[in-house]
Amino acid sequence: MSGNVPFSVGYGVGTGTPATYIWATAILSIFAVAYVTMARYVTSTAAFYGFISRGLGRVIGLGTGYMVTFGYMVFEASIIGIFSYFGHLAFLDQLGLDISWVVFAVAGLLLIGLLTYFEISLAAKILAVLLATEIAILAVMAFGVLFHGGGPDGLMLQTLNPVNAFKPNGLVVASAGLAMFIAFWSWTGFESTVMYGEESKNPRKIIPIATMIAVTGVGVFYTFVSWMSVAGNGAKGAIALAQSANPLDMFFHPTDMFVGHGWVLVMQWLMMSGSFACAMAFHNAASRYLYSLGREGVLPGVFGKTHKKHGSPYIASYVQTGAAILWILGFWFMHKDPYLDVFVLLAVLGTFSLLIVQTITMAAVFNYFRTHHPEEKVWRTKVAPILGGVGMLGVVIMMATNLDTAAGPAASSLLFKLIPYIAAALFITGAGQALYLRKTNPPKYAAIGHVVVPLDDRMDIDLEAELEAELEAELELELEHELKHDMEDQRELEK
Repeated sequence: MSGNVPFSVGYGVGTGTPATYIWATAILSIFAVAYVTMARYVTSTAAFYGFISRGLGRVIGLGTGYMVTFGYMVFEASIIGIFSYFGHLAFLDQLGLDISWVVFAVAGLLLIGLLTYFEISLAAKILAVLLATEIAILAVMAFGVLFHGGGPDGLMLQTLNPVNAFKPNGLVVASAGLAMFIAFWSWTGFESTVMYGEESKNPRKIIPIATMIAVTGVGVFYTFVSWMSVAGNGAKGAIALAQSANPLDMFFHPTDMFVGHGWVLVMQWLMMSGSFACAMAFHNAASRYLYSLGREGVLPGVFGKTHKKHGSPYIASYVQTGAAILWILGFWFMHKDPYLDVFVLLAVLGTFSLLIVQTITMAAVFNYFRTHHPEEKVWRTKVAPILGGVGMLGVVIMMATNLDTAAGPAASSLLFKLIPYIAAALFITGAGQALYLRKTNPPKYAAIGHVVVPLDDRMDIDLEAELEAELEAELELELEHELKHDMEDQRELEK
């Protein structure tokens, strides 16, 4: 909210920003229906990568697996960028200490690496506390505005009109597509609920509930908070603050006016802790993707090791921490800004790949149920994937057409210009590796996106035998298709 709402208000659709969150909530809720339906059949730490491998094949699966893994890896460094920005401001404003942002960034990454070394329940408890506090402070601001009947223009109910998501306010020279892209960007990472299926007690029940809360429940809250942040400042005030040197005043000003200055001071610290929690969540997701690829032998096998006591993918976690620190040190060495460059540029880089993968996932879900479980309900396995896929494709188009605007000043950098080529190179590398393994190492090829712990019996499983049987069945199908084509060709020749 603190990073995205001001950007959307100032440079997107102005006071129509809350309406973009309504659209995003609706489309992503449909997406989630299809997504969690497949999660009931496949519990995989690889999430998107595992789903696409099963629905569209291992070649496309590994190509997108590299894309999404890279996306999550850069997200941690991106969020640490805004964490260090918040930390620098809080220490300077409240304690008078001018500490370089890179100190906050590296210290934050090292602390995350330490916390995620232990079992997931420890990180989950810390995240739960931080999540509760950041939701609380945003709720204090939002309800303060609501109970006072809004700011100079009242509650501004017109901001909730879905039509206004595509009608930029007259005070803003901007793009509706940019605002919609930013709204979807706000949900980045919601799909990671599926990654913890193997570490939860009852994934068939827990994962779907958690995912729907992470989409629909959070969407309602996003809409409410963005609405109140606009209403609390009024139309002209909201846009002026969003375009000012300190866009966070969009939240600080109504909090100061309707709740009290003491809450502004608390909010500064909680923005810091909230971004830290977000970075740790992305660290967990990235390390589990690396773990999954290592477990299957696609990446070095050491990535696929878990700690004997804590059960955490600790080697993959070390690698992720090291990669994030290298990103941060690289930006610091180039004298880049933690907000405008680290946060924005890396977020755009990761989101470009991730939204494309999300769109492909809907095609994978549709095809998986068409071939494996045609008896499932049509709404969940046919209608929802089509609607969700079309909606996500629209977002990808908006993202592509507004990429330079979303990056802001960072759009002139070489890294920004390389974003499409990086995504393409990741996909080609993964797909090429899968094709190579299909010819040279069929057992390893069979494992691509398919090493999962079954829902019903996790301890008693002959994984190698299961994969060999599945690969044999696939080869038999390929042989049948080849024989069928040969017979058709023979008939044509006879004619």
